[in-house]
Amino acid sequence: MPDPETFEPIETISGALDSGVLFLCDHASPALPQAYGTLGLTDEHFSRHIAYDIGAAALTRKLAALMGAPALLTTFSRLLIDPNRGGDDPTLVMRISDRALIPGNARVDATEVETRRSLYWQPYRDAIDAKIDAMIAAGPPPAIVSIHSFTPVWRGHPRPWHIGVLWDCDGRLARPFIDGLRAGTDLIVGDNEPYDGALEGDTMFDHGTARGLAHMLVEVRQDLIADQSGAEDWAERLAPFIALGLAAPNVHMIQHHESRAAPPARLRLLREKRS
Repeated sequence: MPDPETFEPIETISGALDSGVLFLCDHASPALPQAYGTLGLTDEHFSRHIAYDIGAAALTRKLAALMGAPALLTTFSRLLIDPNRGGDDPTLVMRISDRALIPGNARVDATEVETRRSLYWQPYRDAIDAKIDAMIAAGPPPAIVSIHSFTPVWRGHPRPWHIGVLWDCDGRLARPFIDGLRAGTDLIVGDNEPYDGALEGDTMFDHGTARGLAHMLVEVRQDLIADQSGAEDWAERLAPFIALGLAAPNVHMIQHHESRAAPPARLRLLREKRS
């Protein structure tokens, strides 16, 4: 078993607890704990999107700095375990990703999945809950903004969007953000594209939907933020529209919305466990 003392799974960025927004970056890093070696992969694999969301960490750090807000980022590759998947998701540890076989995951058993979950996945999820609790104690309930990036081309098909905004059934933050971008820029903005924001057990479901907090997941096309200057430019571009969303009515209130991803009974159970 890897020694958790030698690998800190979370990067914490300080910010004002009453800032009204918490930034997350689920796929910030391509790194692996030393005990896992390279999972049988080459350096080239760890430069690709299968290992992390290219540019997302730099974008998250800059947005947090611009808005004086706290942020939490993972420090381990999604190839080890995916912190954005539900804890019981069968793809929590991927054996194949975008047609690439992951040798170190090919024969992973339930015991190893639980080891990775307890050492890496769970501390990140616990840190999010702890930060949310601290922010609620210090000020208005925060909105959550999770930063990701997506590939310009997927299986031969170019993706036209510059940015996508994913959300489930709570549009308090996402809708004014999308509307502001579409009215105030010439960007092609995807509304639940290139992915759908309704996914039971993902970070936004567990920490946004289940807790009644306004939230959205922002995906920026990777070629636009692949270097530091691009990421910082995009942070400067997006920050005013995030602020616009944060100023929308009821964003800083706890309001429960039914999810498209899970039946109402499942959501009630989650809320009861938190109370």
